[in-house]
Amino acid sequence: MKRALISVYDKKGVTEFAKKLSGMGWEIVSTGGTARVLLDAGIKVTDVSDVTGFPECFGGRVKTLHPKIHGGILALRDNKDHLDTMKELGIEPIDMVVANLYPFKETILAGKAHEDIMENIDIGGPSMLRAAAKNYKFVTVIVDPGDYNTVINELETSGGVPYKTREYLAAKVFQHTSSYDALIADYFNERASIKFPDTINLAFEKKQDLRYGENPHQQAAFYTEALGNKGTISQAVKFHGKELSYNNISDANGALEILKEFTSPTVAAVKHANPCGVGSGENIAEAFKKAYESDKQSIFGGIIAANDEIDIDTARMISEIFIEVVIAPSYSESALKILKVKKNIRLLRLPDINYNKYKTYDMKKVLGGLLVQDRDHGKLYEELKTVTHRKPTEEELNDLLFAWRVVKNTKSNAIVLAKDQGTVAVGPGQASRIWSLENAIKQGKENVRGSVMASDAFFPFSDCIEAAANAGITAVIQPGGSIRDNDSIEAADKYNMAMVFTGMRHFRH
Repeated sequence: MKRALISVYDKKGVTEFAKKLSGMGWEIVSTGGTARVLLDAGIKVTDVSDVTGFPECFGGRVKTLHPKIHGGILALRDNKDHLDTMKELGIEPIDMVVANLYPFKETILAGKAHEDIMENIDIGGPSMLRAAAKNYKFVTVIVDPGDYNTVINELETSGGVPYKTREYLAAKVFQHTSSYDALIADYFNERASIKFPDTINLAFEKKQDLRYGENPHQQAAFYTEALGNKGTISQAVKFHGKELSYNNISDANGALEILKEFTSPTVAAVKHANPCGVGSGENIAEAFKKAYESDKQSIFGGIIAANDEIDIDTARMISEIFIEVVIAPSYSESALKILKVKKNIRLLRLPDINYNKYKTYDMKKVLGGLLVQDRDHGKLYEELKTVTHRKPTEEELNDLLFAWRVVKNTKSNAIVLAKDQGTVAVGPGQASRIWSLENAIKQGKENVRGSVMASDAFFPFSDCIEAAANAGITAVIQPGGSIRDNDSIEAADKYNMAMVFTGMRHFRH
């Protein structure tokens, strides 16, 4: 008779599964709460203590950690020494292990006390799963209730579970237990204030397969952090339009990162991971208009993110141009009637779009390694220092701070021109800073006059100040820190420009 050991926290579908196994002549061995559920369903169950000859103890902490359990799982059925030892010790083989684990992740997310979290670190479950997965040549292991039907169908069809299926199920076990352990390690790292541990274990869960990656010849999928983070693209709900692409998700994330710099109604338009327009206003419609007018060309086929409800006026403006994705905390019914006319536009709802208290790190994969750093959450308060004879006006200062928030989220070398709480032009990602400025000036045209300028890093020469002054830019915000800062300061004084230093650089490569 074949034997299955069933011990699950998540009992979804387990009674139906066990009934079918029992009907095929399998002996069901079980523990604690699982055994009670199966018995209540009229399924014959052998209690694990009857197998081990030892009672469950320590409040259920020790149930399956016994040689008669792990020996039955791990013994090689084609090894004579193992078979002889099993006979000598009275160990019966276990042919299937069905287990899922205590809800450690859910306990963390629920904000439970440390003691509760400790009690939800599963010990016996991972041990059984890993043992069965190691011996998948002979043992079928199931960690995901979604695989119950697959196993039953194969047993009913062929009388056994094929090798390839057992191997697939074993792979799922090691994926699951490694993720489980990674969450535990992260929890202890945080408690022990270990910022950059000797080894890093990442726990991500697949949200969806994607049609392709950045390019059609690249396969891709989207994974989310196992503990989840509200207010992120991973938590956004698409309720209209085509499926999101790799580039859609990447660009939408960039738009969200910009939004999180602002508290007033703000719209960020992003194209190819860079802002092409950002605007703040009294309402979202005003903010959108500013973002749109910053670059009416590049916004075509871009991503729109708003930190307040999309109303009918905003929807009308959006509907007049080709937009790939709109993401907002909510939409008015009248706005939806307008936007849903376009069948392909992706509409995403993200209620916690303004949330910005993240403990996660920024990570960048490189060949052979991983770069890890703190998120760039540096903000300006009172560290601004005016370094020119002329101080910025209150209006200029507000626009400088606005531009600074945008340049922080623009690929380096980055220049942002702003006026009246909206971008005039964005100059991202050039090898030379002057080229970024020249591109921005060219893009902004006549609107550049009277604007202010933000630079993500210092000016090594005075050429940018000279070009800015000639274009009619009136004030500058930059980190400072160059050995040639005086050249830029003197140039600014020459043209009666105001310049403030932040003492903080915002490279974004």
